[in-house]
Amino acid sequence: GRKNWLFAGSLRSGQRNAAIMSLVQSAKLNGLNPLEYLKDVMDRLPTQPYSRINELLPHNWKPAN
Repeated sequence: GRKNWLFAGSLRSGQRNAAIMSLVQSAKLNGLNPLEYLKDVMDRLPTQPYSRINELLPHNWKPAN
């Protein structure tokens, strides 16, 4: 059938969708639960120092607790 999620509506939203899908797939490849990973990253992102942003990438990520 037709996959409605393929139609992003604009170039900008398509790029955002591609970034999120890349994070989800990277989390899966690293054996992480994508929902748990994204929730933790979104919670920590506002207070994460820029110099330590690499800690939030799927291959470096460790749960906060």
